[in-house]
Amino acid sequence: MSQRAHLKARQRNYMQRTVNQRQVRQRFLIVCEGEKTEPGYFVHFRVPKLVVDVQGLGFNTVRLVQEAIRQRDAARRSGEPYDQVWCVFDRDVFPVAHFNAALDIARQNNIRAAYSNEAFELWYLLHFMYLNAAITRRDYIDRLGEYLEHPYRKNNPDIYDALLPRQAAAIKNAARLLAQYQPARPAVDNPSTTVHLLVQELNRFQQGGCRVS
Repeated sequence: MSQRAHLKARQRNYMQRTVNQRQVRQRFLIVCEGEKTEPGYFVHFRVPKLVVDVQGLGFNTVRLVQEAIRQRDAARRSGEPYDQVWCVFDRDVFPVAHFNAALDIARQNNIRAAYSNEAFELWYLLHFMYLNAAITRRDYIDRLGEYLEHPYRKNNPDIYDALLPRQAAAIKNAARLLAQYQPARPAVDNPSTTVHLLVQELNRFQQGGCRVS
């Protein structure tokens, strides 16, 4: 290899290392409507704690998005900005106007929404099956119990590891489900979820070669 070619190769390697370092430093803020179920799932991703800040706030829809904006702006002022800010919330029984307002405010402020219509457990169920018909929250729980072969508990600390081997299938099912709604109307598209979009982003920064895509 000539000296010039060797120099170019070193430059390419340096640039790639620099890109990788920037990716590792990308910081997430994930604020969740639920205080335990959703944050209990996301904290188990094998991502450095300095990279991901997961909070279960107990706020819903518009208030949750407003709090995400407040924390995002405060982090900017402190000189430690977040690169990605996500709100995790359910359609549940909230008025359509509130749910749509939360999505609109999030979009206008560059906040990303990992919503589920109608419950976060839809994301769990998609690990086992493709579901494109609305069912009750009780049905979510019952079906998860059947697939997990033990009663489903909302705050089960082991749920991430139990579902991980099927995560690729869940991402595929969620994407297929979302694609069927044209045009998309999240407040009435039941069932639907965008949790897989957040999962895919977190997987980009997994440690130890544990990425699932």
